[in-house]
Amino acid sequence: MSRIVITGASGNYGRGLTDRLIAAGRAADLILITRSPAKLADRVSQGCTVRYGDFDKPETLAEAVQGAEKMLLISGTRVGARVVQHKAAIDAAAAAGVKHIAYTSFIGIDDPANPAEVRHDHIETERLIHASGMAWTMLRDAHYADAMILMAGPQVMQSGQWVSNAGEGLEAMVWREDCIAAAAAVLLGEGHEGQVYNITGPELQTFREVAAIMAEVTGRPVAYVATTDDEQYAMFDAMGIPRRPVDDQSVAGIPWNSDDMVTFGQAIREGFLEVCTDDVERLTGRKARSVRQMIEDNAEMLRSV
Repeated sequence: MSRIVITGASGNYGRGLTDRLIAAGRAADLILITRSPAKLADRVSQGCTVRYGDFDKPETLAEAVQGAEKMLLISGTRVGARVVQHKAAIDAAAAAGVKHIAYTSFIGIDDPANPAEVRHDHIETERLIHASGMAWTMLRDAHYADAMILMAGPQVMQSGQWVSNAGEGLEAMVWREDCIAAAAAVLLGEGHEGQVYNITGPELQTFREVAAIMAEVTGRPVAYVATTDDEQYAMFDAMGIPRRPVDDQSVAGIPWNSDDMVTFGQAIREGFLEVCTDDVERLTGRKARSVRQMIEDNAEMLRSV
């Protein structure tokens, strides 16, 4: 059995993936990298190897990846500041003899006209992986439904307004858990080298349509309010959200910045994220779950805010 190293293993994605791989009987084959090993003490008792590694300290990664044949590089959270971090992990993996690297990338990044700031981080990371000499698999995840329904949803319900500069642009938001299931299938399976998978939800929708579903399911009024890019910036400025990434400044524990969010909305509006595939089903044998199901599963939480 090949050993699998996972970066960012103490984050939500990393934890979900580790749970799946342990359930598949692979605990002893897992090397979990984290900046906070104490957060993964439970994984040691489950039979995993936990090692300290920090994207910002390349020398720590060189030792952390030793002995692995496969790596899942989970993209960092600081949009606009990730390429250098990812390069450190890619270089460490290549130097340590890792044979196959999978990366959690993002849909719609092939078109250089795509204005989303996240595009740069992901396309540059993919370029570095291609140049590394390792076999590769790109898991291009769509926009997480979790981010909009579970994280932003309560504020939407409280205000009764879904405010966005995404206009009437379409995207197929995906459950993070479905992205995790797809990644597990790649790490546990064979024949995925050289493949690009677009991991999306089952249908293209506008935010206006999603807001209408929230209103229907919860029985609470939710109006979609389309704004301009400038209006969206002004709203984030008023909330104290920085335009560029700033260390130790976060919203809901995630280092959002408004350049990221506004250009993301622009990319949706202009059609760059209008991607819908059956890759979740191809990889996992189960259809991707819908945004409606996430709203229905969390209706009580959304109503209670």
